[in-house]
Amino acid sequence: MFTGLVAETGTIETLSPTEGAMRIVVSAPLLASKLQLGDSIAVSGVCLTALDITENTFAADLAAETIARTSLSRLTQGTVVNLELPTAAGSPLGGHIVQGHVDGVGRLLSLTAVNSAANTQTDWLLRIEVPVPLRRYIVHKGSITIEGISLTVAAFEEGIVTVAIIPHTYAATNLHTLVEGSEVNVEVDVMAKYAEQRAQPAHAEEITEASLISEGY
Repeated sequence: MFTGLVAETGTIETLSPTEGAMRIVVSAPLLASKLQLGDSIAVSGVCLTALDITENTFAADLAAETIARTSLSRLTQGTVVNLELPTAAGSPLGGHIVQGHVDGVGRLLSLTAVNSAANTQTDWLLRIEVPVPLRRYIVHKGSITIEGISLTVAAFEEGIVTVAIIPHTYAATNLHTLVEGSEVNVEVDVMAKYAEQRAQPAHAEEITEASLISEGY
């Protein structure tokens, strides 16, 4: 489990095809030394398995499914990615519960400085177009994960999520490297999915009981 608090931005050093799909090598000077073979690590919101660890790098294999369904399909040498290690049991949950299981790929519409004259010392407004199947899980002031970052929905209208980005988040994540039209990983709040799942059987049970009553049972 992760919490959407990015610990380091890494850089893609190499990409090489494998029999499965693709292997990446990520430069991560702060986190690589904390990894052991087989550990999980979130790469821009995608939970991957760390392999071939060195003092400053780690490798990870991307399955064809991962490439097809996440923003990691746009990786090239030099791409900046957000990195987070799993949250240890008993640690404070600084963001929200993030599984590292991407629900869909959104499209960056704009990232606009609130005060353009303030350079990097300004808040930013990020607007993302979210895939249709995910929209029912998004609520105003609810949590959403974009590129592995735990964010709060400031506005949601006609499939477009707006979130406020503070200067630290802008500088400490890969958001400042993205351009209009970039694909971004989106993970909705897992609690919303559980709530939906629990509501469905309850509704079905009500229908069944009503049917039995109407039929005289």
